[in-house]
Order: sequence, then C-alpha cells, then structure tokens
Amino acid sequence: MTTNPRRQLRPTDVKRLNRTWRRSTEGRLALIVESVTGPFNIGSIFRTAAAFGVEHIWLAGNATPPTNPKAQKTALGTDRLVAWEEPVPVVEAVRAARAEGFRVVAVELTGDAVPLHEAGLTGDVCLVVGSEDHGCSPALLEAADAVCYIPQVGRVGSFNVAVATAIAVAEVRRQEWAGLKPVHAPGGE
Repeated sequence: MTTNPRRQLRPTDVKRLNRTWRRSTEGRLALIVESVTGPFNIGSIFRTAAAFGVEHIWLAGNATPPTNPKAQKTALGTDRLVAWEEPVPVVEAVRAARAEGFRVVAVELTGDAVPLHEAGLTGDVCLVVGSEDHGCSPALLEAADAVCYIPQVGRVGSFNVAVATAIAVAEVRRQEWAGLKPVHAPGGE
C-alpha cells in the first residue's frame, strides 16, 4: 500500500522542503516601504518578507513600524526574522540599499515602467513600494534605478499594497528559480 501523495506535508517535511528551496536561492532581496501607514499592511509585508527570504527592510517616510501592536497581529513575530530600520527619508533609504549592493526597483505605474514579468529582477534587488493612497513619491521614483508595474486585466485599477508587495517579491524569486531543475515535495514524485 502506498501513501497518498496529496496528503498535507507534516511540519518536518515542510521544513525539509523549505530548506531545499533556501539552498537553491542565492539572490539577495530587500524592500523599501515608503509611507505605508496601515499596521495590517505592515504586518503582512513583514510576514511575506520573512517567507520569501527578504534580508532587510528599510522603512521610509511616515511608515508604521512593525512594533505597532496591530501590525504584530498580522506579522506574528516575523519582524524578528527580517532586519529592519526605523523610518528615514526615502532618498536616505535608497542610498542605504545601494550601499549594501542592491539595485533599487520601484513597483509603480509610470510612463517608463515595464511589466513586472519583463523586469530583470535577478541578482541583488531591493523592491520599493509606496503608500496606500499615493504610491511612490516623486523623490523615490527619481532615485530608483528602474520601475516596474503589475499588469492587471480586471476592472479594479490597483492592488492593496501588501498584496502588491507579495506579488512582486514572489516574482523576484520566480525569476531566480525559473532555471532550476524541478524541486519536488518530500515523498512526492
């Protein structure tokens, strides 16, 4: 009798699978979060960052820190797993990311933005997302190395900032992993 390959993985199997993906991941990934004030958005961004191996988050403008009690409800302690800085002016955050060797790519709709899936997001990348209401500031867009956007085909013109961050971070990893040989779940073929 064989085991059901569609069974949910046990915690040990999940750890083994995540370790396999971690070993296949070399690109460094960081975020600049500019003036995102919603604590649940901040918490969600930190949780996504921890799941995808973001190594550093620079908060900029009037961004809410993850120590906010409401942010903690969503982050579930993941702010301990990702290095982060208290909010600074956005140009200072961009300078700090560059000093750490990151190419800075804003996620925003601009005249020169390329679709996310066409943006070269391999290597050491620092994605930038802007506030819930106004997106990335003009100063940030001027300081960024490149700009990309998330194509949308529905009747809604934008994503929630935490969702947009998750989509963009996942795309960075997808581009990196696209050339790997398939990684299967433990016990599955």
